[in-house]
Amino acid sequence: MHTFDAMLATPVGPRDIALGETLWSLLRSGCYVLGFLGISVAMGLTASWWAVLALPAATLIGFVFSSVGMAATTWIRNFQDFDYIQMALVPLTLLSATFFPVEAYPAGLRWVVELSPLYHGVAIERALLLGTVSWSLVGHVAALVAMGAVGLAVTRRRLTALLLK
Repeated sequence: MHTFDAMLATPVGPRDIALGETLWSLLRSGCYVLGFLGISVAMGLTASWWAVLALPAATLIGFVFSSVGMAATTWIRNFQDFDYIQMALVPLTLLSATFFPVEAYPAGLRWVVELSPLYHGVAIERALLLGTVSWSLVGHVAALVAMGAVGLAVTRRRLTALLLK
């Protein structure tokens, strides 16, 4: 659709566009989270002051999805390839322990659920909003940071390879 052709005609490069898209998605998701957090506080649904950390935690989750999403878009050849992303997001959402606790899944599927970035994000947000903070959250944060770093590394490598073509 030639969305970025005008930008690429300037000194802005593909890496700059990817960074701008990532930052824009973080800003936008941060506004959504702020709205939901405000409603949660106004309705008395937050159990502790740990809920203040829900905003940076949700921004971290947004960063992971943004960086992995940017990496995925480097393989997209045409508009129909976006269906593959949708095919990945639906099971990711259903198997995130949002609707059912992770203990409800069979043992063979449980480890797949625990690999999901959304599972780690749900665990962090749930603990912060309910006030059940423990040291196990450090592992969830580390998993999200690692997934985001891998997404950025793949994006950087793929964009560099695409530029050299």
